[in-house]
Amino acid sequence: MWILNYRSSLVLVIIILFLQACASAPVTGRKQLMIVPESEAISASKSAYQEMLEPYKKSGKYNNDKALKKRVDRITSKLIAQAIQYRPETKDWEWSVQVLDEPDTVNAWCMAGGRMAIYSGLINKIKPSDDELAQVMGHEIAHALAKHTAEKMSVAMATNLALGIFAATQEENSLALQGAALAAAVAVQLPNSREAESEADRIGIELAAKAGYDPNAAVSLWQKMGEGGNNGMDFLSTHPAPGKRMDTLRALVPRMMPYYAAKVERPSYSLNE
Repeated sequence: MWILNYRSSLVLVIIILFLQACASAPVTGRKQLMIVPESEAISASKSAYQEMLEPYKKSGKYNNDKALKKRVDRITSKLIAQAIQYRPETKDWEWSVQVLDEPDTVNAWCMAGGRMAIYSGLINKIKPSDDELAQVMGHEIAHALAKHTAEKMSVAMATNLALGIFAATQEENSLALQGAALAAAVAVQLPNSREAESEADRIGIELAAKAGYDPNAAVSLWQKMGEGGNNGMDFLSTHPAPGKRMDTLRALVPRMMPYYAAKVERPSYSLNE
């Protein structure tokens, strides 16, 4: 009876958490599960970022191509300026971007709080124009703006809580359940959900257009990604490309062109690194 009451109480707690944690994504308004506050995701990302970069610093694979770093900074700083227009509070984020020398790695990412990295392999293999590179970085910044890190952490926590219900009633399987919880936490990291990807596409292409980069490049970028297939394309493991993706982006281009064509100042964010 105690086990039954415990299980029922835990289910009730989870339901209450879900109801209280329902939030709307910034910019798009999509409903998100948000058990983990964005502030906690930003704090956790700060520590993780330093740990991830340390091996590259020690091995001399950190920002060692000055010309490439300057190019990435120039493009990204314009995108950040537009991101701050979307969410003014992000002006207080510790925005940064690093170039990691991994010639075979085609990837880029942005953590909660605006900490970014791009691998040299993306430049070497995809050979993006500035407009296309702006689409990559705009898409990554969009993930941070839309609180996707906190959302994925929340999904992982919810999964662990749900597994805890069964662990309470089946103690003999506790080790297996702990392993399942760990696997679930890893699984929600890769790949990004289709909803999150669509959201990042929509926000990213607009960030780039407002920063002065041709929205048509969003389509040509994914054409290049598609031509590369999955061979060495780490970007495609974290950013799945459903068949309709390019069609959706292509349909967005006419709506983005007025932003791109506008005769306005394109401000830049000052990256202090």
